[in-house]
Amino acid sequence: MDEQPLEISCCDCDRQRKQGEKILLLDCREQEEYDLVAIEGATLLPMSQLMGRAGELAGKEADEIYVYCHHGMRSAQVTAWLREQGFEKAYSVAGGIDAWAVEIEPGMARY
Repeated sequence: MDEQPLEISCCDCDRQRKQGEKILLLDCREQEEYDLVAIEGATLLPMSQLMGRAGELAGKEADEIYVYCHHGMRSAQVTAWLREQGFEKAYSVAGGIDAWAVEIEPGMARY
């Protein structure tokens, strides 16, 4: 079995989203960060709550899951953990929401 890359670029993620691909956009930042700015359609599941709330992802093991945080550090950790749990199509969005604000939605708030 080929090893899937851990990361996906913001542009590739956005392209799949716009093409109507069935993806789960997972925001692993904290509620306070999400309240400042979020990508439309994203589901908030903070890294700090992941283990306790992982059951919310049941049935999505075969889905493409794109995880993002602020800059990409937490999402890389969450993605690695998700893959260990059997979510083989989990990817970290490179550069996080900060890169998204620069590359995809230039009017988006940055912090």
